[in-house]
Amino acid sequence: MPFKLNILSQRSIFENIGRSTIDLFQGWGAAFILLGKIALSLRYILRNFSQVLTQMMFFGVSSLPVVLFSAVFTGMVAGVQAAYQMQGLVPPIWLGAGISRAVLIELGPVLTALVVAGRVGAGIAAELGTMKVTEQIDALETMAIDPVAYLYMPRFVAGAVMAPVLTVFANFVALIGGWLVAVLSVGISSQMYLDGLRFHFHTRDLVGGIVKSVFFGIIIATSGCFHGSTTEGGAEGVGKATTNSVVTSAVLILIFDYIISAWIFR
Repeated sequence: MPFKLNILSQRSIFENIGRSTIDLFQGWGAAFILLGKIALSLRYILRNFSQVLTQMMFFGVSSLPVVLFSAVFTGMVAGVQAAYQMQGLVPPIWLGAGISRAVLIELGPVLTALVVAGRVGAGIAAELGTMKVTEQIDALETMAIDPVAYLYMPRFVAGAVMAPVLTVFANFVALIGGWLVAVLSVGISSQMYLDGLRFHFHTRDLVGGIVKSVFFGIIIATSGCFHGSTTEGGAEGVGKATTNSVVTSAVLILIFDYIISAWIFR
């Protein structure tokens, strides 16, 4: 009898593993199918341009204060860390170069994307999830309105367009934060800091960070749309969809950060 129970328990473990694996692949498959539908619906962008502008305001303009606030302290932290690590090793002129490279390549795009994922990605999932559980999306279909072109595609375009814009603003403000630390805390002159930025600036650093941000914006929008469109179970389901959207976005941002960095900066 104990042997039989042991076999049954092992079987249930493998069944749970298999079920979880199947659910994982089904979820990724559904996400890629949704991404393909969104790509096909881009031909209707002019028809739904008002929705695109609305989502760009929500994704970009509404997120600007929190992004800039985070960017200032990101640059200040980068300045403190760079000054500490370079102390006694390299001339002070390299401080500006170290801060600019850290901000343009990594800190600016990644931290901006994570902040936006927590704000915008959660908002997209909650909004679409509420529409899903209250059958508003089904109502759109009954009125012959394609929910992909009307709801998902504008958010996708807004993410792809506004994430690089937010990153550019964040980079600029972060460099100002680094300048404040360099001048007020480290004690180097503004001219020396600016010389470090100018002499060691590479276009690849700026372009690479912006390319990253395009992918990050697509990830945030697609994750929010997918989890919102698959919401079930009322208010509890909306809460789970919001959480899953933010977690998925954060994990994929870090994964694609490595992939794109290895591709551009190798």
